[in-house]
Amino acid sequence: MAIILLETVNGTIREIFIAPVLGDLHARQLGIPIACVIVFLIAWATIRWMGAATRQLQLFVGIWWAVLTLAFECILGRMLGFSWSRILADYDPTRGGFMLLGLAFMVFAPQLAAKLRRP
Repeated sequence: MAIILLETVNGTIREIFIAPVLGDLHARQLGIPIACVIVFLIAWATIRWMGAATRQLQLFVGIWWAVLTLAFECILGRMLGFSWSRILADYDPTRGGFMLLGLAFMVFAPQLAAKLRRP
């Protein structure tokens, strides 16, 4: 829930302040590294609390984060009236979409956070 909440705030700020200056596509592209930082900070702050002590559990958590995020993005996009073409453009590198990179990072963020949190 923390990821979705903070990413929604990120998206709102992006649409209100950044998109009018950079344009929609460039604002969405810039949003991906910002989203990765947010996801990593959440992973770093919660990895011990999650109890995902093994690499397999960390990967499982990351995959679920990515699946739930993808579902949320699709549902929210449709609720906001975006076409499937517009939603899928965010995942298509040939159309300037970097969301696949963001989701890939999300899958491995718990493992990276666990590695960096180890004493």
